Amino acid sequence: MNLKQLHILLADDDTDDRFFFNKALKEIPVATHLTTVHDGEQLMNYLSENTENLPDILFLDLNMPRKTGFECLSEIKENKMLKELPVVMFSTSYPKDMNYERDLINTLLNIGAYDYIRKPGNFEQLKRAIHQAITIRQK
Repeated sequence: MNLKQLHILLADDDTDDRFFFNKALKEIPVATHLTTVHDGEQLMNYLSENTENLPDILFLDLNMPRKTGFECLSEIKENKMLKELPVVMFSTSYPKDMNYERDLINTLLNIGAYDYIRKPGNFEQLKRAIHQAITIRQK
């Protein structure tokens, strides 16, 4: 059993989404430490200042101001110091065109995203989605 505390970084501009993510994380039976940033520029600054102590996993919102999650993911995967960081794209995007969503997900995975999670509509689903992503990462 791995008792190491996981350092999780959440990049999300929505205050409510950050609140519920933190609340869900506290109810998951995994030892974690959460750090949050509220836009893409803040994320990239945080990562560049902490290359010696990167998080174990990054949950990255796709639609953020100043620098999108897509732009951040591209920069992370092009940076030799950051490219191994597991990034879970975490978005409320609900495209009307399912082909567009599938293409978007494939593009993100091809760039190097570890996974893509559509933000669930209820709290229990949110807890399950976060727990599943963390559990897979621990293995």
